[in-house]
Amino acid sequence: MSLSDLIKQNRSFRRFDQSVKVELDTLKYLVDLARCSASAANLQPLKYIISVEPSTNERIFSCLGWAAYLKDWNGPEDGEKPSAYIVILGDKNITDNFRCDHGIAAQSIMLGARELGFGGCMIASIHQRNIRSCLNIDPNHDVLLVLAIGKPIEEVVLEPVPVDGNIRYWRDNNKIHHVPKRSLDEIIVSAIG
Repeated sequence: MSLSDLIKQNRSFRRFDQSVKVELDTLKYLVDLARCSASAANLQPLKYIISVEPSTNERIFSCLGWAAYLKDWNGPEDGEKPSAYIVILGDKNITDNFRCDHGIAAQSIMLGARELGFGGCMIASIHQRNIRSCLNIDPNHDVLLVLAIGKPIEEVVLEPVPVDGNIRYWRDNNKIHHVPKRSLDEIIVSAIG
């Protein structure tokens, strides 16, 4: 699969086949991809909590907000929840400015997951106090992102932003997830050369 295809197939999936398990070694492989990715000033301040254990996954799930634009949807139902999670932490013993490291790491992980036939969702809507408590997170670690990972069961379609400019994603009656994307001409401010 080309890099272009991999990026286009790497969507924010929010419904999974929960019966398809993700192995702990798979999560370690994905975190290793993040470890090898770029880090601002090469500080490498990110740490990770990984889980494939169902009861821990359920506790993590309860700390997350899912798809803010879908007002009538509270997240995946039983049977459609992620089979694994990667919690990305910033170690304040190293620095208190994590810059864009967690974004780079998360994208590396998600591309690696997609290449393996999995998919996921980067979640920043996190109930901080609850997740810190349920995972016993060190006070010197900031919770930056939670990556939900599993075997996607939903179709995600990219489409042009409509004339009214509405960029909100939505689901149709067939549960197909539609994601409006701005055109290339709209996002390039200047092309020099």
